[in-house]
Amino acid sequence: MLPALTILFIYAVLTIPAAIVGIPWTLLTGDISLVYRWAMRIMRLGTRAAGIRIEAEWRTPLEPSQRYLFLANHISNLDPPILLPLFPKRVSVFIKRSLTKLPLLGYGMRLASFIPVDRDGRVESAKASVEEAARVMASGVDVLSFVEGTRSRSGRLLPFKKGPFYLAMETGALIVPVSISGTESMMKKGSLRLYPGTARVQFHAPIHPKDYATREALMEAVRSAIASGLPEWMRSDEAAND
Repeated sequence: MLPALTILFIYAVLTIPAAIVGIPWTLLTGDISLVYRWAMRIMRLGTRAAGIRIEAEWRTPLEPSQRYLFLANHISNLDPPILLPLFPKRVSVFIKRSLTKLPLLGYGMRLASFIPVDRDGRVESAKASVEEAARVMASGVDVLSFVEGTRSRSGRLLPFKKGPFYLAMETGALIVPVSISGTESMMKKGSLRLYPGTARVQFHAPIHPKDYATREALMEAVRSAIASGLPEWMRSDEAAND
């Protein structure tokens, strides 16, 4: 349990004072960039202290002026603190609405324009999240979505949610598929135990939504790209193997 306690201790000790200072600063200046940089450094420090090594590969350099929608698989609670500091620019994330209600942290997420998602299965809720994400992207902020909608318990790919692909088609933003592996054995779904190890992240070449006639074709292209960066055993659809 020591690695888990280490990362939690670092987050608790550093996040609270950063929020106490950073939130008023953001409210006064209207600029979240300072607090965002602090948050990324805290995440990076926490993962390093817990013995997590990160091997990241970018297949194609990104254009600073372009809008990007990053779509990643999801296998552990470690995925967000590992991925977010790797992005070259500020990124917003789809999160469970309940997280926005956490003291200090939830308010910071709202200031950073994180996108709340209601997991009630209603079309109206999904549409509202997509519309909010489109507004965030229009402001110049890139977006990260864990495209399966939840963590995979086994590590194998789950079916993809449709919302991110509606967003891509609506905004025309380039999609960057992201493959992450290794974290499934470091912290499994439903467990608080953390094991040191190596996380491998691969950022694939951008995919243009305009190159695909249908949402389904676009979804298949993104799935193929993400799967190509995963170990063979993770590539098969979990639903097809149960």
